Amino acid sequence: QVQLVESGGGLVQTGGSLRLSCAASGRTFRTYPMAWFRQAPGQERACVAAMDWTGRKTYYADSVKGRFTISRDNAQDTVYLQMNSMKPEDTAVYYCAASTLRYSDTVVEKSAYHDWGQGTQVTVSS
Repeated sequence: QVQLVESGGGLVQTGGSLRLSCAASGRTFRTYPMAWFRQAPGQERACVAAMDWTGRKTYYADSVKGRFTISRDNAQDTVYLQMNSMKPEDTAVYYCAASTLRYSDTVVEKSAYHDWGQGTQVTVSS
């Protein structure tokens, strides 16, 4: 079983930047799909960025496209989410997730991911 630990959340002003990190232990995820989800109060948890197992394909939700970037450092077993030009509507708890299946494309469904971090709060002030 893999343990995922997120870090990097916090409070930022509108237009600011944050970088979230997700470090894995217990099993390498360097060749498995990874994703970042977020959940705001009263809303469903939804995928904002995903990367396939090769690292060559990425997906971004329309709401973050052009502002967020997902990346991975396989040597460190760490996945990142760089968030720029942040908006108050980006406020949420952010979760990283890892799958154990090598899908042929990026996947955005929660059910496709088997390992989850504990979440990190991101708050964007207006």
